Amino acid sequence: MAASNSGTVSLKLLIDTTRNKVLFAEAGKDFVDFLFTLLSLPAGTIIRLLSKDAMVGSLGKLYESVETLNDEYLQPNLNKDTLLKPKEPVAAGPNLLGLLTDVKSDAPKTIYRCSNGSCIYRISYVADDPKAICPGCKHSMTTAVTYVASPTSEVQATYSGAGKVGYVKGLVTYMIMDDLEVKPLSTISCITLLSRFSVKDVGVLEEKVVDLGMDEGVKLLKASLQTKSVLTQVFLR
Repeated sequence: MAASNSGTVSLKLLIDTTRNKVLFAEAGKDFVDFLFTLLSLPAGTIIRLLSKDAMVGSLGKLYESVETLNDEYLQPNLNKDTLLKPKEPVAAGPNLLGLLTDVKSDAPKTIYRCSNGSCIYRISYVADDPKAICPGCKHSMTTAVTYVASPTSEVQATYSGAGKVGYVKGLVTYMIMDDLEVKPLSTISCITLLSRFSVKDVGVLEEKVVDLGMDEGVKLLKASLQTKSVLTQVFLR
């Protein structure tokens, strides 16, 4: 199912009402691309999205350590945001989390070169942080240079709605299991699944169409780190 104009993605759940459990969901390319995009998120971004206090395990404390560490203990060219707000790969699916990047996709990228006009290395080195130091003359690299993107990326963005980009092909319906296992939907796979869950009375099954937006996207990310019943946790509980 496609993304709606409101910035959400819809999917159809098949629910076992006797156990209040999602057996599987039917979804299109947009939802599967979103799920696969989660695999490319750096740990720092995941912790920031979920908040360090909500993290299971010790990564939240590690994140907090970087936040509170005095800058005097860091290498001169290191910016804390490199760890706390790492730059993610371009999302191939819908940006339902809203916070996948702090840089708007349509904002021009700025890079910097050495501010010393007589530096022979001035055109050899560039940086994405104006606090960087030129390896050649040790001057600060504060002279801004505008990055020119390839027209290919704009063309790809234009055709994204037609399924030309992303991870999976469009015009296919996918089966998403409660534990986020993804496979193409088929009649045989549905029958096999009902047998596996010992569903003998189809009258206990209920279809429900739900929308996945920013709030649900964050909940899904969190649930995927904590349980194998992700869809049930997000949409039924």
